Amino acid sequence: MSTPRKLRLGPLPRTESVKLTFTCTASLKAELDRYAALHAQTYGEAVDAMALVPHMLEAFMARDRGFRRVGPSSGMTSAK
Repeated sequence: MSTPRKLRLGPLPRTESVKLTFTCTASLKAELDRYAALHAQTYGEAVDAMALVPHMLEAFMARDRGFRRVGPSSGMTSAK
């Protein structure tokens, strides 16, 4: 019997989505696939690697002190 793992990225919430496309290295895609397999094993729900990316980015940005310090009122605008 294996010990339950605790991943940084927990179960995925259901949210409204906007589609983005990005390019990554083959090695990063392989790591995303490996993480998705471990996530599915840990939480018992199959998930595509691409479904993990937005949650990983959100978690990364939430922990980025420099980004948080600038805050939403910095005058920076998002690209459209």
